[in-house]
Amino acid sequence: MRDRINDFALKLANVNGTGSASANGLLMQAIFRMGIPVSGKNLFPSNIQGLPTWYEIRVNKNGYTARSLDYDLMVAMNSQTYGRDIQEVREGGYLLYDSSWPLDPALLRDDVHFLGIPFAQLCNDNFRDPRERILMKNIAYAGTLVAALQVDMEIVAALLEEKYAGKKKLSESNTRALRLGYDYARDHFDCPLPFHLEKMDVNSDKILIDGNTAIALGCVYAGATVAAWYPITPSTSAMDAFKVFCEKYRKDPETGRNNYIIIQAEDELAAIGMVIGAAWNGARAFTSTAGPGISLMNELLGFAYYAEIPAVIIDVERVGPSTGMPTRTQQGDLLECAYASHGDTKHILLFPSNPAECFEFAPVAFDLAERFQTPVFLMSDLDIGMNDWVVPRLQWDDGYQPDRGRVLKLEEIQQLSKFQRYTNEDENQVTARTLPGVHPNASYFTRGSGHNKYGGYTEAPAEYQEVMDRLLKKHRAAAKFVPGPIVHRRPGSSFGIVTLGGCDPAVREALDVLAGRGVIGDFLRVRGFPFDAGVESFLNEHEINFVIEQNRDAQLRSLLILETNVSKDKLRSVLVYGGFPLSARHVIDGVMNVLAPESELATAGRKVTK
Repeated sequence: MRDRINDFALKLANVNGTGSASANGLLMQAIFRMGIPVSGKNLFPSNIQGLPTWYEIRVNKNGYTARSLDYDLMVAMNSQTYGRDIQEVREGGYLLYDSSWPLDPALLRDDVHFLGIPFAQLCNDNFRDPRERILMKNIAYAGTLVAALQVDMEIVAALLEEKYAGKKKLSESNTRALRLGYDYARDHFDCPLPFHLEKMDVNSDKILIDGNTAIALGCVYAGATVAAWYPITPSTSAMDAFKVFCEKYRKDPETGRNNYIIIQAEDELAAIGMVIGAAWNGARAFTSTAGPGISLMNELLGFAYYAEIPAVIIDVERVGPSTGMPTRTQQGDLLECAYASHGDTKHILLFPSNPAECFEFAPVAFDLAERFQTPVFLMSDLDIGMNDWVVPRLQWDDGYQPDRGRVLKLEEIQQLSKFQRYTNEDENQVTARTLPGVHPNASYFTRGSGHNKYGGYTEAPAEYQEVMDRLLKKHRAAAKFVPGPIVHRRPGSSFGIVTLGGCDPAVREALDVLAGRGVIGDFLRVRGFPFDAGVESFLNEHEINFVIEQNRDAQLRSLLILETNVSKDKLRSVLVYGGFPLSARHVIDGVMNVLAPESELATAGRKVTK
């Protein structure tokens, strides 16, 4: 392999529950602090311990951060997956393994370099506690990688010092284990390997953060004070982070009393009910959940839509249906959220593509919910929510004022002879609401049953339809207020690519690779629903539009067909839904299978449908 600086990928294979996350995170953070573009993908099982887990790190000096499928180095620490792990190493690549036990000769490959280090033996000789021996083996292989990849040892030492500040014993054992792996590699192998790291300076204006933490921080900045949820993977850490931020920033400085409430409900039905009740009372309230939770919330989501009550729902999508694969990523909730509940309902959806947009879109979600008096879904996924991403430093406008929508003030209410909740709509078809306890003139009956525009009960067809028609117009009006699509056009393009959410990095990289081969396409990333007018215009500009998404049933394509006037013949699906984050190769193969089906670039077995 020729020398390659800051352009390679490695995969670390471990057993879940052995503490490998600390070692893998240490490497990821060290590379980031070296100023190098880097991404990390944690591919972990849904059990507590015992099953295989992998962590992938991609380093790319050009800033490509989508998942790579070509591994220059495999760290094989799980004997149960040796066969699979060795097969995934690219030709000429390297495999690092624990040579405390012999490797089965049947697993050897002539085109792979095998680096054996007796990690277990080294740790057994240097540590007494059985649990410590297991944990320190991971730090030892991290030390080996520090030597082999030329990671800055001073940065690694600083990270360990930060992590174990005030814990002298842990600091000493981790430092010793790190040095064991480092010294062995330096003494026995040519270090660094042909692919390795050199410091850059492209991360000075960036941070390393996961989407769930970013969403939680965005909710704090948005002014959210009430949260109710039932724990569910992969969204629980969003509420955990919100709790941490509230404990720090939502306390009265004089009395020390909390200015927030977080409730762990008995189930998702109760959680959304609490959110709707708090929002009806005037609080900014939200819940965090995943697909199964949305399924349980459907009835009350319909109530909030029809009674016109704000609510924010954070949906960190995972693989379904049913329990599915709770720790794998997917984009399978689009249709469920767009039309959640029985009868005719349509909801506002926001689609962030990375943690920076998670932070940015959180206040937007609350503003839209209150402006349009309706549920709003902020739709992330497990890849965005639970993996660390390198993103620009989060920006905030200190002049931000929450958009509370049409809420009548006391002086306005006092002038009313009678308040009629669902009439006197504005240009966006939004009627005024009042908050309880302000004044008797503002009282009304909140109904989930049939009602007319005055708020009275009705079963008269014309009166019912009048309210429902206004709700539809209100939803359409929201298209001007959701985040607009991101569009990039290239001269000479012959097709368009449409995507959403966490597919963004892979699609952008794929378009660059295709352009280098003379296959030129335009790009559009949807960021909100209902769709901005620019989405339909983009689709009509191209005879072929590839819709890239991570679900089996082409849900984004279906939504585009249902909600625009674009011919379905213009839309071709590229679907990748196995649960792992998207790679540029998936996109390239999907496009080429349609544009040049006989080309050697086309790969059999990819899911591509017309």
